Amino acid sequence: MSHSRHGAKQPERFNPARAALLDDPARFLYLPIDRVIALLDPPTGAIALDFGTGTGAYAIPLAQARPDVTVIALDEQPEMLTMLRAKPEVAALPNLKALLPDAVARLTGAVDCVLAINVLHELGDDALRGLVELLKPLGRALFIDWNAEVDRPVGPPRDHVYSASDAVRRLAQFGLVCDGGVPLRYHYVIEARRA
Repeated sequence: MSHSRHGAKQPERFNPARAALLDDPARFLYLPIDRVIALLDPPTGAIALDFGTGTGAYAIPLAQARPDVTVIALDEQPEMLTMLRAKPEVAALPNLKALLPDAVARLTGAVDCVLAINVLHELGDDALRGLVELLKPLGRALFIDWNAEVDRPVGPPRDHVYSASDAVRRLAQFGLVCDGGVPLRYHYVIEARRA
């Protein structure tokens, strides 16, 4: 997968120096882990990929809750995966694999579901195309991202993120058929499938 940011709405990628925000308990009040796992709902024996996992705040609980699922924690920044691997609970999760983008080519067309939290606005065209290529023909991706139409005290500026309708239009350009889900407090929820 390429690291080009061409097409990304956010001008710069997330700074690993701000990684503590990803594990801040306040974050889970508006982006609840149990709700996210329920929305993703991987099939039995699935390969589930957390695209842009960061510190693994959602990948780790998913792997804990679903030992039958292989959870791939993918991030383009090695510093983030170092933080994920340093968490004590990771050692007890044989179903959790932390990978950089250049290591996932073997998963092309093999992923049952992708979780993409707060990453659509950061994804360049190449990365989004790569995400779609990872999905099985009937695979699906769950996009949960900051909503540009919602007033919020946290997250990127409005002009760096999408509205739900703009996100659906962008995803459709990459061959995804989208269904909107019930939004979260500051986020839209979109379930997308390959056309």
